[in-house]
Formats: sequence, C-alpha cells, structure tokens
Amino acid sequence: MSIATPASSDLLRRTFLEFFAQRGHEIVPSAPLVPQNDPTLMFVNAGMVQFKDVFTGKDRRPYQRAASSQKCIRISGKHNDLENVGVTARHQTFFEMLGNFSFGDYFKEDAIAFAWELLTKVYDISPSRLVVTVYNGEGGFPADDEAAAIWRKVTGFGDDRILRLGLADNFWTMGDVGPCGPCSEIHFFHGNEPDVARFGEEPRIDGTGWTEIWNNVFMQYERVEKDGPLVPLPAPSIDTGMGLERLASVLQGVTSNYDTDLLRGLVDKAAELSGKPYTGGSADDDVSMRVIADHARTAAFLIAEGVMPEKQRREYVLRRVMRRAIRHGHRLGIDRPFLHEVALEVVRRMGETYPELRDRRELIARVTEDEEVRFRSTLKRGMKILDERFDEMRSSGERTLPAAAAADLYTTYGFPLDLTQVICAESNFGVDVPGAEAIIKGAGEADGPIDPTAAVDPAHREARAKLAQPVVFTGYEHEEGDSEIVAIVRVDVQGEGDRARKVRALVERAEAGATVEIVVRETPFYAESGGQVGDAGEVTADGARVEVKDTQKPLAGLVVHEGVVSEGALAVGQRVHLAVDHAARSATRRNHSATHVLHWALRKVLGEHAQQKGSRVGPDVLRFDFTHNRPLTREEISRIEDLVNEKVLTNAKVTTEILPMDEARRRGAMAIFEEKYGDTVRMLTMTPEVVELCGGTHACALGDIGLFKITSEGGVAAGVRRILASTGLNALAYARGVEAELARARQVAKAQGGDLAEKIGKIVAHERELEKKVVELERRILEGAGPAQGGGGGIDAMLDGARDIGGIKVLARRVPDGTNPGALRDLAEKLRDKLGDRSAVLLGAAVGDKAQLAVMLSKAATERLKAGELIKPIARIVGGSGGGRPDMAQAGGTDVAQLDAAIAALYTEVERALAP
Repeated sequence: MSIATPASSDLLRRTFLEFFAQRGHEIVPSAPLVPQNDPTLMFVNAGMVQFKDVFTGKDRRPYQRAASSQKCIRISGKHNDLENVGVTARHQTFFEMLGNFSFGDYFKEDAIAFAWELLTKVYDISPSRLVVTVYNGEGGFPADDEAAAIWRKVTGFGDDRILRLGLADNFWTMGDVGPCGPCSEIHFFHGNEPDVARFGEEPRIDGTGWTEIWNNVFMQYERVEKDGPLVPLPAPSIDTGMGLERLASVLQGVTSNYDTDLLRGLVDKAAELSGKPYTGGSADDDVSMRVIADHARTAAFLIAEGVMPEKQRREYVLRRVMRRAIRHGHRLGIDRPFLHEVALEVVRRMGETYPELRDRRELIARVTEDEEVRFRSTLKRGMKILDERFDEMRSSGERTLPAAAAADLYTTYGFPLDLTQVICAESNFGVDVPGAEAIIKGAGEADGPIDPTAAVDPAHREARAKLAQPVVFTGYEHEEGDSEIVAIVRVDVQGEGDRARKVRALVERAEAGATVEIVVRETPFYAESGGQVGDAGEVTADGARVEVKDTQKPLAGLVVHEGVVSEGALAVGQRVHLAVDHAARSATRRNHSATHVLHWALRKVLGEHAQQKGSRVGPDVLRFDFTHNRPLTREEISRIEDLVNEKVLTNAKVTTEILPMDEARRRGAMAIFEEKYGDTVRMLTMTPEVVELCGGTHACALGDIGLFKITSEGGVAAGVRRILASTGLNALAYARGVEAELARARQVAKAQGGDLAEKIGKIVAHERELEKKVVELERRILEGAGPAQGGGGGIDAMLDGARDIGGIKVLARRVPDGTNPGALRDLAEKLRDKLGDRSAVLLGAAVGDKAQLAVMLSKAATERLKAGELIKPIARIVGGSGGGRPDMAQAGGTDVAQLDAAIAALYTEVERALAP
C-alpha cells in the first residue's frame, strides 16, 4: 500500500489513521484545545494530553492502542512557537498532530517498525532523505542504546544516520509536570541532495535543510511536582507525534508549511485582501501574510470552543494573537476590518473535518470582526504615541521604552506587551518588559497564567488508586443508595487568611468534628461539572453521620463527598447509606433544564451566534453566559421569557439517550462549550427544537420547571453577556420581592393611589433643578474664593503664582474641599482662559475620602503637552489613575493626604515633558 504524491492533507490524515486502525489501534477523536480537568496546561499542545492519566495509570480505557489527529496550540509555557510564526517555514501556533499510542502494550520495537513502514512504504518517502536521533544519556539517565539497535536492524543505517542528542532534543516532557521519557526523532531533508553534515542547523528561510517530522516518545517516567524527581510509570508506553503540516510539506513537494494545502489558501486570502503579491520569501509583507494565516486559524478554533478575546488567561492569549494579526494587516495597508474574512476561509476549508467550525461559523465571524473594530479604534492612536516616544528617545539617546509607557499602552490601548516589543524592535528599541509586567500585575490586569503546580492533590491520586474502576454514578435514576467506603480523605486547614490552604491526607477512620472527603464505589450524588454544582445531602451508617456540603470530581474516575462528620465515626470498608438533599436536587433540576430551553430561546430571538459560553446551575442559582455584542432590549427579554414559558407549558417529556457522538450530531444535538465529550454522549431531548448534549441531572418534564423569570442581564466580557434567572419557587420568591419593593416605593414616594412612575419622575426633576442650583452656587463661591481655600479676592487673585515654564503659563491650585467635579472643571477652564492661549491649569479638591483632580490645557499648549499624559503620574501620587483628551483630563485617588503634593507635581511634570 502506498499513496501517490502530491497528496492532499485530508488523504494524509486519513491514511495515517487507517494504517494504525489496521494494526489494532482505536481511532480516537481530537480532544478540545482547552484541556479538561488539567490545570497544568493553557492549551492542549500534543496528542498525548488527552491520554495523560492513561499513561500514569489513573485512568483506564477499553483499548491499549490508540491513534488520533489532535488539534494543538503551542503559544505558552514550555512549548511556545509564537515568535517564530511567519518568520520560519515550519512554525505555527495552531497545528494538527498525528499520533499513535500504546498504553502498556507494544514498546520501542513495534513503534519504530510502524513508523518506518508508514513513512517509507505507505508514504513512499526515500530513506536517503531521513536520519534518526536517539537519547545520548545526559542528566543521569542511561543512553538509549536499545532504540539505536532497533533502528539499525529496521533501517540498515549506520551511526552516521543514527545520531545521539541530549536532554533538550531527545528527552520529551509535556510540561513542568506529567509523563515523560527518552524519545527518538525522525528528520527529513528538504532540498536537492541530503547533507548529513548540515544536520542541526536551522533550515534556511526557504525551508531547505533538515526538519523533524516525527517524534517517537518512549514513556517511562512521570514528574509529579515541578522540579521534583522522576518516578517510573506503571507500564512503559508509546506516545508519538507527527505534525500534519510538516508531513504535508514533504509529500506535497514544498519546502514551507505555508505552501501546503492547509495554509496556502489562507496566505493567498491575506494577499488578496492586502492587494499585494505573496512571494514566499522573507520580506516583511510575506511574514505578515503568514502570521495572518496562522493566527486566523488559531482564532477560529479557539472561538469555536468558546474562548473569547479578553484580559485574563486563555482569553488574553486569544486577544494577543488576534491583535498581532490585526496589526500585521495594518502593516500591509489593509485599512478595514479583514480578519473575520480570513477566519471564515478557515471555516470553509476545515469545517468538514472539524464540524465545530461550521456549527459556529457566525459566532467566529462576529467575534473576530468585533474585536478588530475595537482594536482598530485605538491602534492608530497607540502607534502615534509610540512614534512620538521614539522621537523623544532618539533625541535623549534612550534605547529602552520605559515600563510605565509599555504598561500604559496595554491598559489604555490594549497593546499586548509582545506586540509593543515587536513594534519597538522594528525601530531598534527595547522594552522594559519585567517592569511593565509588574505594573500590569499590580493593576490587576495580568493574564493569570496556568499554574503548573496546581496538579491533582496526591491524596486524591492515592484515593483513585484504591478504586478498581471509576466511581459509578447512579443519580440519574436514584437519589438514595448504599455503598462501601473505599477511602476517607481528612481535610485540615493550615494558616489563616490569604495564606490558608487545605492539607489532605488519607486516613482509615474519621471521628465526629472532622472535615472529610468520602469516597465510595457508587453514588447517587452528582459531582460538580458542566456548570452544575455538586449535590448536598448526607452519608449515614450505624451511629455515624456526615453532612455532605458539596460533591466534586478532582480527577477522572474519582468522586469525593465533602462534609463534616457530625455524629459518630466512619471507617474505610464500612457500608453506608447515601441520600441526596431532595429539595436542593429538584431545584437544581429545574434550573438546569431551564438553561437548555433558554439557550434555544436566545438563538431564536437574537440569532444563531447567541451560543452558550458558560453556565452555573444549582438550587438557588441559574446563571447563563452567552455570546452577544450588545445589551438586550426590554422587548427581547420579554420575548425570550415568553418563549421559555410557552415551552414549559407544553409539559413535554424530557428524554435522554446514550449515543455515539456522530449519531447525536446527525440528529441535531447541540454541543455545549463547557462540556467534555467522549466517543459516546448523553443526548437530552425536550422538544424537537431543544436537543442538546448534557451530562447533568434534569426535570422529568418541562412543566416541572414552573415559572421562568429573567432577573438580570448584563455584560461580563467583550462579546459575552450574562443572564440570571429563577424558576419554580425561586421565581415566586422573586416576584414577591418585586411586589414588596414596589409597595415600599409607593409608600416612600407617597403615591399610594396614583401613578408611581409619574410621582418618581417629578421627584427626579425637582432633584435635578436643585443640583443645578448647587453647582451654580459653588461656581460663584469659587470665583470669589481667592488663592487659599477660604481666602478672598475673586478669580483674578487665583492667578497669582502662575509660573512660566518653557513659554507656557502653568498654574496648580487646591480649591475648597467638597467641590464637585463639574465645578472643578468649569473653574479650571475659566482660569485657563484668563491665563492666555498658552496655558495649563490643574485644580484639586478633597471630596469626602477621595481626591479629585482636573487638568485643562489651551489649544496652543496641546502642541507640546497632553493633559491625559500629564495627569497619570500625578494621579499615582494620590493612589489613583486618570486620563482624558489632549486638552482636558480628570483623575481621582484615595490618598487625600497626598493631594497637595500631587497638585504641586504639575510644575515638575510640565518641566519634564518640555525638557529637550
């Protein structure tokens, strides 16, 4: 069996999977890019990630061999290719990894034989273009002579084609923690004649040279803690990875991944939008087109999984990638939003293989365009500020952009630090990145990195090891049941406040008063997942009782019942009775079922883009986040409520089925962003229109939901809205609360027999009239106040003390405390006009426990000064922040004691800004 070249990437992917299927491998679908139950990774970066717990023995599968084509992103942590994207011929942030895996079945000999047969016999790659590498034995681990011997036997290569490399190249780890082991890489030579002497050099810009195409990892160890020792795995296993893009470049006869059918169409789309030709070289325009192609793929796939561009964690990584692409489009001269068009080209080309792209096409387009519109509104302004900074730095001889300036570009204009670095590097300047990161973090704006030490608690690993099989959940059918205690985890709290931490340890027995996590073989308690909170209830035995407050699933296959032993004592091996809190479970069922009907109603009213971004449902909470870029109108909210309640009144039966994923999709089931899906799924049907995948507990019929009422709607992130709602008795309690509030309002407004809204309108109008009179009185008092807080002499006397700095008249004064911001601005404007056409005025006042500042500049002064820039360092003196236009800016702070110092700082800041 062999394939003809050039072959499409679809054929290459299919051939790989069929090859291993014929050799007893289970073909496993790609896992989501966002890791499930793994706090150590930002994104899935290798095919083995979804099998991590299988390698370590903590999870079991019904197969010992597997193969997959896995979606991967390498953009953070140990595996970060961002800076090389577009610059080299072989780096992307998003790629597909082909892999075959053995879980304690075959090992090195079969893995090497499979790889060689597939590459040279099926893909028909000439052995003369290949070399292999093996581990040389650095770091205290023996050299992999076994792998070298197998390669000699399989290939006939000598030592000149079986090269030995060290830890950096031939010892694979998935991250700071996790499975690892020595590896053997297969490299291909792009170019005319293979030259082993050039091995180890980076490929040339055109891609010619040696490139790794496949890595065979011999999984033998696990690193449980960062920088901790390696411990042997339960059974030696195999993990391989071959980038589809690199394989395609080999078999399609091109030297760059960007010239394969996976990426070239996207590059051409970027070229078309820019109106410039793509030459495939190292010119800046070519680099920009490649960056756009790669970043559009990453954006499309992440948005399809519910990641939206924001300021935190994964969301910030997406925003960073999108804004880098947008900036490269700006560089190419594309003067309108364009990235959504490239993202839609991703959907068109890859939607058949990855249906989530096709299903969320509208969402991908809307989010991508909205983000670009937002960023473009500030991009030119931010670039102008940088250009002005560069001119100043050239004059002063500075070579590094200060931390404060870089941080301000991030917080004010949304410039990621790496984007600022790129722009600065293009003008031969550096950036104080550590200082900027510290400022951003202090302002609460840092992208919270994934904590590599936040691995599963060792006590939970030990508890899982005591189970012969995963904990069986019986809660779909039952709310009570009997089982045996397999493990007891005692939980103690050490430290106080922010330093408090839970310390867990396995014990054989727990007495009254102990906080515990009980593990049994089967349970009716639902463990928190998919947005549904964990069940509460009680676990009882002879003379013993545990009040269960929560139920969690700390790792696959393990369910823990968290609570306090309120009576007696419990021991491992004891038979117990488990009873879920019926009232809480019923309320949770109502809320959870309502979210699915709500999801349908939102799409019906707002459009198909309104898809679930997240949810949280419990006995007293129904929170639903969805993608939408504007507030809902009152009419839209009413329509959504009507649709949900109309469905409820049908009292349609709620049915569930266990189906293969492909069958569920064919029957119209909608996947939810938060859920983790396997080969088989639980499909929920409420009516023909409401069919979704869900593993939670639900009402038996829609009528059980009772009244559905939206209690609030608001934004939580860019392009994401949040609805809070109530059902059943909670909705009744909400309605009664509203009635009581209206009754109180009538009483206070003295509108017992009349129109409440009309009466409130009159009260508000009267209050506004009074506010206007107060402002006018304050203005008159201030204009007659004089230079000191209580002095006399009028507004002219306040001009005393103005200083001439570089031809600009500068005045800074404190005015009577309690002056409202409006009066502060008005007076500053009058003083500025009195000083003349080249003037700058700052006024400050204490209002309660806050310091208020206002800066006004004349039009001529703004040619050399900017009010928004002047006020920021001044605001920091009073512990605050501020900003504004070039001619007017305001700020506030909490350190009133430093107000006078802040006001006086105006003179220093003007001198600094005007310094040559």
